[in-house]
Amino acid sequence: MARTYDYDLVCIGSGPAGQRAAVQSAKLGKFAAVIEKDPCLGGVCLGTGTIPSKTFREAVLFFNRVAARPDRARSAQPDARPTAEQLLGKVGEVLTREQDVIEAQLRRNDVTVIRGEASFADPHTLQVRQGDGWRRVTAENVVIAVGTRPAPPPGVAADGEVVITGDDVVDLKQVPRTMAVVGGSVIGIEYASMFSALGVPVTLIEKRQRPLEFLDREIVEELIHQMRHRNVTFRLGETVESIDISDGPPRRAVIRLESGKRLTSDVVLFSAGRIAATGSLSLAAAGLEADDRGRLKVDESFRTHVPHIFAAGDVIGYPSLAATSSEQGRLAACHAFGVDAGPMAAHFPIGIYAIPEISMVGAPEHELTEHKVPYETGVARYREIARGQILGDDSGLFKMLFHRDDRRLLGVHVIGSGATELIHIGQAVLGLGGGIDYFLQTVFNYPTLAECYKVAALDASNKLRG
Repeated sequence: MARTYDYDLVCIGSGPAGQRAAVQSAKLGKFAAVIEKDPCLGGVCLGTGTIPSKTFREAVLFFNRVAARPDRARSAQPDARPTAEQLLGKVGEVLTREQDVIEAQLRRNDVTVIRGEASFADPHTLQVRQGDGWRRVTAENVVIAVGTRPAPPPGVAADGEVVITGDDVVDLKQVPRTMAVVGGSVIGIEYASMFSALGVPVTLIEKRQRPLEFLDREIVEELIHQMRHRNVTFRLGETVESIDISDGPPRRAVIRLESGKRLTSDVVLFSAGRIAATGSLSLAAAGLEADDRGRLKVDESFRTHVPHIFAAGDVIGYPSLAATSSEQGRLAACHAFGVDAGPMAAHFPIGIYAIPEISMVGAPEHELTEHKVPYETGVARYREIARGQILGDDSGLFKMLFHRDDRRLLGVHVIGSGATELIHIGQAVLGLGGGIDYFLQTVFNYPTLAECYKVAALDASNKLRG
């Protein structure tokens, strides 16, 4: 029987959501394709976001460890810093390997990769611009997974040298002497902590009185304390009025705040949010409309109000994580073909790769308080844990929250070495409806950071008995 459409499902974008949707479709026996406008597959996650920034972070930590060695310290200059080339050298190598993994995965599952920039001609037809030409592709179902781009800085365009966005960090030619970060978003906090760990004085400007408001407040306070110790100056409750570039030499950023303050810096990283990259999709031709940040609204099946068009990943907003984007893409493909895949898991981990790193799963204290949920805390500090001493991390903080009545686990919040790995034990117990008794009865390897679960559970148990 002749096919009505070229493909059963087409994904616009090859990031985590697009990849997973296409592969899931193929595993269901469907003809699937991915349209990607950039030379490399992987979307922002691989090109300029998650993978490059985390690789950069590991390079910073590596050079810090080398600098801390006694034999190295005796011969090093007091102000010696690694070069941008040294820090970013590993990024290209990792990206190439990940690119190969993605291409192999799509090829192994017979997913067609179409190079070019897609836009809707009608709800079932996409026009793909390829160089000077065009190609028309029809699809029974479409998954929009185009990700986001940085919001533009006010008053001056990002030039990649003095005024940059998070997407430009991996292309820096030198490590700046001073840096200003506008916006206490996840990206802003991560890069502010990384550069300060290199000895760069950083000023972070945030219009809210508290950055990362979705996190547990005690964890955020500890992060701010540690970042201040590493020479980060926080300008909270401040709004940027304009950013200019002085003539120089050297050229420097001049930042004017609405409060009247004036700051200068070698580099300003503008990180005040991101905008969904839907502007070139001709959404109106498909009967769709985005909000003022370019985002698309979807239901619990990741379906837009046009029944055969789905959206997944950062383009739909919170939580905007690579891991959740991948799962959203998988579920969207299942729903497109009537496969019962269940809802998105209620408890997903959040990881912030600052220095120190932060991770959480479940509810923070202020949320439980607002909903009048009775709870008790259990705390373990890395300085009490043998593994923390071995790692030289005496400032790590681990906290669990338990319901006072039925002793169920309600949340886990960690700041310190290995936080994003450590959180998964709590995620499993939370998802399975477990509670404090599991941790009290379980034996954890010694010495490991997982011992924090036992220590924190004992602390909470003592409080509950009292």
